Order: sequence, then C-alpha cells, then structure tokens
Amino acid sequence: MAGGWTYRRAGVDLGAAQRSVELIGREAATAGRPEVLAGVGGFGGLIRLPEGYRRPVLVAGCDGVGTKLAVAFAAGRHDTVGVDLVAMSVNDVLALGAEPLFFLDYLAVGRLDPEQAAAVVRGIARGCREAGCALLGGETAELPGFYPPGQYDLAGFAVGVVEADAVVDGTRAVPGDALIGLASAGLHSNGYSLARRLLLEERGHALDQRLPGLDRTLGEELLEPTRIYVKSVLALLKEAQVHALAHVTGGGIPGNLPRVLPEGVRARVRWGSWPQPAIFRLIQEAGEVEEAEMWRTFNRGLGFLAAVPPEQAPTALELLRAAGERAWVVGELVAGERGVDLE
Repeated sequence: MAGGWTYRRAGVDLGAAQRSVELIGREAATAGRPEVLAGVGGFGGLIRLPEGYRRPVLVAGCDGVGTKLAVAFAAGRHDTVGVDLVAMSVNDVLALGAEPLFFLDYLAVGRLDPEQAAAVVRGIARGCREAGCALLGGETAELPGFYPPGQYDLAGFAVGVVEADAVVDGTRAVPGDALIGLASAGLHSNGYSLARRLLLEERGHALDQRLPGLDRTLGEELLEPTRIYVKSVLALLKEAQVHALAHVTGGGIPGNLPRVLPEGVRARVRWGSWPQPAIFRLIQEAGEVEEAEMWRTFNRGLGFLAAVPPEQAPTALELLRAAGERAWVVGELVAGERGVDLE
C-alpha cells in the first residue's frame, strides 16, 4: 500500500467540507436580520434581542423532517426539505405567540456532496426568509458508514422571542371560543412512513405518476413543503385577541389541539367545514385506513389552529385571508373534559 492512511481515505473529505462551507455560506447570507452580529463561519452566531421588548421571553423548539427525506432521495430533489425543517420548528415557537428570531441546522451525511448540501441549505434559507428569522449557524457532519450513499439526516432548532405578557399558552381559552383552521399545503412532514408504504410500496405508484385528483405528479405532491404560518399569524396577534394556537403535526388535530386547552375545555371540530386535499383520500383508499387512524396520523388539510372570541372570528378570518391564508371557522370550544370531538 503506497502512502499512509489519511482522513480522506477513511471517508472524510476535508476538501469537500471546505467547498460545502463556501456554498452554504452563500445561501445562509440570504437569510438574515438586522440584529445579527456574526453568523455562519465562526464558532458561534451572535445576535441581539430586537429592540422594543420590555420583558422578552425566549421560546425554543427543535424538530426534523422524518421519512419525508426518503421521498427526496428517491426523487433526487433536495431543495425543498430544508423548508420543511424550518417550518416544523418555527411553527412550534409561533404556537406560543413568539416571533422566530434565529434558526440553526444540523446536516449529517455519509459522504459529503457539496452541491447536494448546498441544495438542502438553499431550502433552509428559503424557509428562514419566509419565517423572517436569521439562519445564524449550523453543522454539517460527514459520518462515513452511517448513511447509504446520497442519503442524509436533518435536525433544526429555532429560537423566538415574545413579550412576557403576550405569551399564548392556551390558559385564556374558554368555552364559546371559535376555532379557526388554516389550510395545510398537504401532508407537511408527518405520516410519511404510512403514506410511502401505501402509495409507493403497496400500490406501486411512481413518483412521476399523476393520480386522480392531483394536479401534479405524486412526487411533487409529496415534496410540497410544510407551510410556514409565521407572518400571517403574527399579523393576527397584533390585531385580534387570540386565546390559543396549535401547530398540527404528528398526532393530527386530536394529538395537538388538547396540548393548548386548559382543564374543563374541550374542542368540537366539524368535519366538512374545510376542503380536504385529495392526497389524504388517496392514502386512505390505498390502505383502507380507518378514520380514527387518519385523524391521529395526518393533518387532514389543517396545519394550524387558532381559538378566538366568537365575535372576533370574522375579523380574524379577514386578517388571515389578507395575509394569504385559506382559513375557515372549523369548530368551537365547549365545556367538558380536555380533548377533541370530531363531528
């Protein structure tokens, strides 16, 4: 054997890592805020708290993209899952009334492909721009032998800020409040293990196939990014009284809405008061999935929920629609054991 062992021979390419840093830095630079003092490239990011807060509270959240990544691998498209990564965390901190301030990402690969990594971060930067937060830093780790060629995993971390007396924690929710639902963009980033099993494996559908009810290919439908609700909901919070907010992710409406309801308050959700995207029907029919399983696995077309006083519901709908959301009154809060009735 000529020559000794090197890090590259063991599976870690420092040249590719440097190329990735250069490409990623360009993408990250597109997602900033005036408060950023130092971003990607140093040992840590520096950012000031925005001016105007009297008693600022930081709100933090972290999440991943799950097996939606398997669709990205199969499709060879990597510039959308970064939006999902940002959305899953910023929508969570938003559910407490917080404005997302900055985001950090973690990208782990078996073998680093600088262009692929840059495509992923391009999506992350896009998501940060949509959320109005800074992409303050992150980590790209090359882990030889951990992932098959071309595959990777993602994790994301968001930090937001909210005035102490403006935290939306659900404690003000009362029976009689109107429940407003904001449309999802489809599956978002939940339920993909079941969706992939039924549509791609059991039914054998191809990603470039157009299925009945879809106006695009199955791959395009499955890779549609999670909707980011930050700007529209922050606009709502400025103009209307909001008693509770919920991000509908894994567990669906029954698993997420009760998390923000106080004791003695129950939600009544009226099925049919909003349109369900066709992808959910296709999944249900492909595996004869029972209604209860659909509810606890998927968002069924609603990605975010807000509880408001009933007299403010028309104003809230007007504000959300003006901000570009499709929104409906989908139910109300009632007295009862904490939980959700689906009618």
